[in-house]
Amino acid sequence: MAFDGITIANIVSELRKSLSGGRIYKIAQPESDELMLTIKNNGSQYRLLLSADASLPLVYLTQTNKPSPMTAPGFCMLLRKHLQNARIVTIAQPGLERIIQLELEHLNELGDLCRKKLIIEVMGKHSNIIFCDDKNMIIDSIKHISGMVSSVREVLPGRNYFIPQTQNKWNPLRFCPEYTSGKITGVAGEDNEALDYISFCEHMRARPMPAYKALYSSYTGLSPIMAQEICYRSRIDADMPANALENDALRSLYNTLCGMLRQIITDDFSPSILYNGREPVEFAALPLTLYEDKTVKNFDSISAVLEQYYAERSIVTRIRQKSVDLRKIVQTALERNVKKYDLQLRQMQDTEKKDKYKVYGELINTYGYNITPDSKSMEALNYYTNETITIPLDPTLTPQENAQKYFEKYGKLKRTYEALSELTVQVKEEIEHLESILAALDIAMQEEDLVQIKEELIESGYIRRKGGTKKAKVTSKPFHYISSDGFHMYVGKNNYQNDELTFKFATGNDWWFHAKKKAGSHVVVKTEGQELPDRTFEEAARLAAYYSKGREQDKVEIDYIQKKHVKKPAGAKPGFVVYYTNYSMMIDSDISAIKQIINM
Repeated sequence: MAFDGITIANIVSELRKSLSGGRIYKIAQPESDELMLTIKNNGSQYRLLLSADASLPLVYLTQTNKPSPMTAPGFCMLLRKHLQNARIVTIAQPGLERIIQLELEHLNELGDLCRKKLIIEVMGKHSNIIFCDDKNMIIDSIKHISGMVSSVREVLPGRNYFIPQTQNKWNPLRFCPEYTSGKITGVAGEDNEALDYISFCEHMRARPMPAYKALYSSYTGLSPIMAQEICYRSRIDADMPANALENDALRSLYNTLCGMLRQIITDDFSPSILYNGREPVEFAALPLTLYEDKTVKNFDSISAVLEQYYAERSIVTRIRQKSVDLRKIVQTALERNVKKYDLQLRQMQDTEKKDKYKVYGELINTYGYNITPDSKSMEALNYYTNETITIPLDPTLTPQENAQKYFEKYGKLKRTYEALSELTVQVKEEIEHLESILAALDIAMQEEDLVQIKEELIESGYIRRKGGTKKAKVTSKPFHYISSDGFHMYVGKNNYQNDELTFKFATGNDWWFHAKKKAGSHVVVKTEGQELPDRTFEEAARLAAYYSKGREQDKVEIDYIQKKHVKKPAGAKPGFVVYYTNYSMMIDSDISAIKQIINM
């Protein structure tokens, strides 16, 4: 989710509570576009990360320090000169702009009390950190923006700082009387002229576009996701044209928007991360109710949300990038085998005629004495079905030659059928094997998880081992969970781990789970000689459903059986097993309530 004005409002609220009145103890510049401020306040020490990275601008409190260059950059030295031991007087956000203004009080070289401003603009590629004096003149900035780069505003030493006018957008906080009356703090030079319901209707009806788009293009601080959330709470189709909304719909939208704005003004935030399984998909400072199928994890701090969200997203992105080559190899091989399998199935259908040709040959031999020369067909009683059938004949051939021709067709199709019967099984097994490798790539969370997958592809002949390269050392371990009743549950991350879990780690009376007829992980529950409660069976089945190809389905059928009944055929591919006397259950794939043990 983008850093919108509501997220910034939550950050400002958190910074006020933690940093107001504090003193800047250290200033570092770990990256060319990033600052780390260490602040002491009320006996505690805080680290404030300020990043103006064009691709990922961030502002949050963190406990993690970052190494700094041996020689501090010029901007960092300038801030140290002016702001070392400076006191944070106010922390403000102009309206719902993506801007944070820190007003700082310090002593100059003569011992006089002075005020400066450190302004953080979180605006995507236009993000910047700007240092100004008390008259809003720019002293310096972490990025210099000349008139050749921007025709809207220069950000250079000696220029006056101003907030660029947001074209055709209004501050939505002006709908709130608390804001326009000046009862809230932290308003930085904002025009507080009130807006009302009539203004709202005029703004919406002037925009012939989907309602959610009209919201975020009319008012500052609203991201597309939050605009969709407002429509969802108002029970309005977000894609309905704004200029076609009835009065009741507009009133509902207005009331929902005002309710959300009051939450912002009163600091009633609920920071959270939304997960699709284990993958973070969104974060928000206010509840997102439109994602009914996502798992929500709530936090006390928006800083904790941002730090965890981007750390987890970084892991997912990095692993996906590193697995691209492996995924491409598997996908290409899978597509090739699927095409081969479809062709073989069509050829198998053609061989269904073989028995008919055999019967034709037998009937010609039986009744052929009745065939007149030059006949193009004959009728005969099929003694297998007691039906009269018509048999096509080649008039240039004798009855014996026609019979022989059909027997030869039968023989050829029979040989094709026998060959294809074996080949289709092999290709089907190869398809299932490749699908299981794709499933393993989908759940890989660390680079170590990819090592075994690559080794499997090498041993399966899909990747050539480089000369002199030894077999990679395996450090990846299965996922480890503990059930609500205290039983340890293990999930294989790939086919090698599945075999290891099932045939080396599990004992005879341990329970084994797997998604029925789907690529997925083996799940083993260690019983330690005890009888498993129903709840543990259900939790293990959920793990098998989640770590399978069917995780997006509402319900997945799971087979489960004691490990002693699971067998591996001789010569079978990694991860392939057989069993015959299993139990089954239908279960969802929600594992959010199952505790995971992190292996160190």
